[in-house]
Amino acid sequence: MLDISGLTWGVTIGLIVALFTVDLVLSATRPHEVRFREASLWTVFYILVAVAFGVWFAAQHGGDFGTEYFTGYIVEKSLSVDNLFVFVIIMATFAVPIEHQRMVLTIGIALALVMRAIFIALGATLLSLFSFMFLLFGLLLIYTAVQLFRHRDEDPDIEDNAVVKVARRVLPITQEYVGGRLLTRVDGRRMVTPMFIVLIAIGSVDLLFALDSIPAVFGITGEPYIVFTVNAFALLGLRALYFLVKGLLDRLVYLSTGLSVILAFIGVKLILHWAHVDIDERFPEIPTLVSLAVIIVVLSAATVASVIKARRDPEAKAHSGSLRAHRQDQSTDHH
Repeated sequence: MLDISGLTWGVTIGLIVALFTVDLVLSATRPHEVRFREASLWTVFYILVAVAFGVWFAAQHGGDFGTEYFTGYIVEKSLSVDNLFVFVIIMATFAVPIEHQRMVLTIGIALALVMRAIFIALGATLLSLFSFMFLLFGLLLIYTAVQLFRHRDEDPDIEDNAVVKVARRVLPITQEYVGGRLLTRVDGRRMVTPMFIVLIAIGSVDLLFALDSIPAVFGITGEPYIVFTVNAFALLGLRALYFLVKGLLDRLVYLSTGLSVILAFIGVKLILHWAHVDIDERFPEIPTLVSLAVIIVVLSAATVASVIKARRDPEAKAHSGSLRAHRQDQSTDHH
């Protein structure tokens, strides 16, 4: 069992909040188009921060916990790339001006971190109280994996998002972005700008991703501190990664397939853990190093296969896989 002091928690949260604050302040005070060199430097910086933290963590708490951290980080980073697909779709759907995209991403990622922190606290509490939650988490991941595989060639219809539809119906919205503000006055009437709707869309999508990513990382480790830090560091680098790879995302044709395999694998791992604890100790458990090896192999295979496919068929385009919030609507639309 990992023993993390209140001071360590406080310093860790302080570091993450400081990094987010710097990013948010830069986004708000210097709106501009983020170019490849700047995006590359920020991406490398955040990866180095995550790796340096992992090295310190392993030195402080042992190699086993260090392996759990790095395995969890790779899982969350790969899932966050799928999250980027949806960010790209939202930006295109709402025609967000280039100079405001950085601020939208930073606020959206901050919302995601808050939501995931809440889910981590709930998940850790439930797992400590009820061991059958491992079974439920495992079944949730397998269901998600099957759905993602079935809908791997689809993109979500953001305009059909229930929260966005309600917001459009009840809120007075301006036509223009009004310099990136969320609220404005037109003829003395307070109105929201399209930026407000964009943040609602990103926030609701983040909520759905948290439902999948938190059980996935709990399949790697049961330690709330590791779950929180791998999510935080994966999300911190997401904004820079968006600008670095948004032109390359549509070439990752088999990413959704690879992620569905990883989610199914972690789902099986969770169910085996539940069976080992609650039914019979003769049920095998999958070691973290095996999980790390499987995840790296699957991601590598998906990437290589995507590169080969893109060369052979330049018209091939990747998709994020449709979100569960829209599947009901999509299935009824077909009838």
